Amino acid sequence: MKSIGRIMLIMLAVTTCSTAFAHKKEMKSNISKETTQKVINDLKNGLSPEQTALMERGVIQTAGLWFEENGTEQEFLSFCKDNFIADAVEKEMVFLKISQYMESLGGHFNKISLELMENLHLDNGPLHPVDAMFGSYSAGAHMSDDFYANKIAFIITLNFPYFSLNEKNELGKSWSRLEWAYARLGDYFTSRVPANLIQATSAAETRSDIYISEYNIMMGYLRDKKDHRFFPEDMVLLSHWNLRDEIKSNYAAGKEGIEKQMMIYEVMKHIIAQDIPKEVINSKDYTWDPYANQLYSLDGEKAEATHEPDIRYQMLLENFKSKQAIDPYEPDMNTYIKRSFEGSMEMPQEEVEKLFTEFISAPQIKEVGKIIEERLGRKLQPYDIWYDGFKARSSIDASTLDAMTQKLYPNATAMEAHLPVLLTKLGWSEERADYLASKIKVDPARGSGHAWGAGMKGEYAHLRTRIPETGMNYKGYNIAVHEFGHNVEQTISLYDVDYFMLQGVPNTGFTEALAFIFQARDLYLLDMKDNDPMKVHMKTLDEIWGLYEIMGVSLVDVNVWKWMYAHPDATAAELKDAVISIAKDIWNKYYAPVFGVEDSPILAIYSHMIASPLYLSNYAYGSIIDFQVSQYIEDKVFNEEVDRIWKLGRLTPKAWMIEAVGEEMSVEPMLKACDKAVNAFKK
Repeated sequence: MKSIGRIMLIMLAVTTCSTAFAHKKEMKSNISKETTQKVINDLKNGLSPEQTALMERGVIQTAGLWFEENGTEQEFLSFCKDNFIADAVEKEMVFLKISQYMESLGGHFNKISLELMENLHLDNGPLHPVDAMFGSYSAGAHMSDDFYANKIAFIITLNFPYFSLNEKNELGKSWSRLEWAYARLGDYFTSRVPANLIQATSAAETRSDIYISEYNIMMGYLRDKKDHRFFPEDMVLLSHWNLRDEIKSNYAAGKEGIEKQMMIYEVMKHIIAQDIPKEVINSKDYTWDPYANQLYSLDGEKAEATHEPDIRYQMLLENFKSKQAIDPYEPDMNTYIKRSFEGSMEMPQEEVEKLFTEFISAPQIKEVGKIIEERLGRKLQPYDIWYDGFKARSSIDASTLDAMTQKLYPNATAMEAHLPVLLTKLGWSEERADYLASKIKVDPARGSGHAWGAGMKGEYAHLRTRIPETGMNYKGYNIAVHEFGHNVEQTISLYDVDYFMLQGVPNTGFTEALAFIFQARDLYLLDMKDNDPMKVHMKTLDEIWGLYEIMGVSLVDVNVWKWMYAHPDATAAELKDAVISIAKDIWNKYYAPVFGVEDSPILAIYSHMIASPLYLSNYAYGSIIDFQVSQYIEDKVFNEEVDRIWKLGRLTPKAWMIEAVGEEMSVEPMLKACDKAVNAFKK
């Protein structure tokens, strides 16, 4: 099977989602305000003012989540009296027990998911629809329902209540580590989402992930109208990651490099517009001229093409519907946009958007664009949002880098064995390097690659990257170093954090930050040194330009979700038109003034939009954190600071940044550094 039956997956998506989303049973508390107040009055005797305030919070939250199926009002009153813990020693003991149980449950559910999705994520041969069925199954989907039914959830809400983001940021200034850990336990049970909707969300995300992971373009089968071929016959690139990276790799390749970049840009536009012939997706049965969008048989005759039937946008739409179905069960976070930003990122969406627009509209960006034009010797083209000429590797021939990495890493086993060496090069002692590396496994990915954390002590973090039969090429190595940064964070923030409830990082932007910090050292890890006195300024401009690109993509992502919420009954075709329109509008507002080209849809190419709903902002967020942290540790011992900073655990973003570098997150340091870099280039 070439592509796991794309139409079958779409049919499965519609059937599954329509069934799951039919859950409209009204669920609300059966506890009156009078009963709630009686419980508070009965429990407050002998408590300090601080204990009383915490108890009131816990009782009110528990009452709001207690439904008729959980018992009568009298049973609620008895439950609270029997289970409220006033003694601090007992409370800490119970907390540690719950933490142990939660680590075991979460870790084993994580392990089950890892194993059920193994065939989807790893290059284990052809996929079958049964792989998708198992991969989309969420073993932990019913845990929340079960814990409300057996009242474990109510033990937690009563004694370890939830604090809002603003409360955490303000009250957390004086909290101990244990109080922070208590507050994080309080995040576990804040709503009651039916298990079938959680399962449907998992299924929708898995289907879109499969669709993206199988979206390969056979580059050797691309041609122009004169049948010129610019890519090796065996080159297979995944959209969008590998296509983007191939554009990046050709800035040192002269005229032929420009030809390749232009052709890839045409391919991307057809993917976005969904007028790409479905016959060329993951297939070598035809050749294709993307300029004319003309399909040819292998003997050179023109052939009829069938456009991909808006599957890209159907996948996005199904992800939206699965998330939207949860909204009624999240009283405080009643849209997926809120859950993604105020919930997962712990940054209000409006603040994030304001931060991004402030940066991409800054006058410094136009100055960087002028520098790039001068270095290219031509006008900017839309695909130059991925200009890679500020990196040291851009002046090194790609084949030289490929030869080095292929020799070092012929397979996943070789890379796994080499991880301790990479860590010692970054400053860790051999003992510490062996310790960290011993908790990481390297797997050959089916897609572009990702990092998967352990979930509990005793399990492995997984580093996954694409490794062809010829060995890991430089693109794969560069991604692998990025993912390795994730794995190091995942290991430190699990094993070195004092309380399990604080394990991890504030949001995925913070793990992206360490991944970027590692990725920036990829050539150093290959023992390739850059003695250019301009390297600091070059690195600044590279990061500025990269952030400019990903912030625009993130704004497209957010605005597409706003549009879907405003048009919940839209078809895939209508969504496609909206995505393209939004991408062009953002391009025209923030990019056309720099590029001198209007109406490019290129910001809509990112695969994350389809398979990782509202994740893209984490990359931009991570880049800002990366810059501030990198500046802070520049004159310090690298490995010691990484160990110190990433064992802070899951504080809020604001609290984490203050603890890590002594200041809140801001784009100002980047813009000031940009001014210095631009001035250095003008001298």
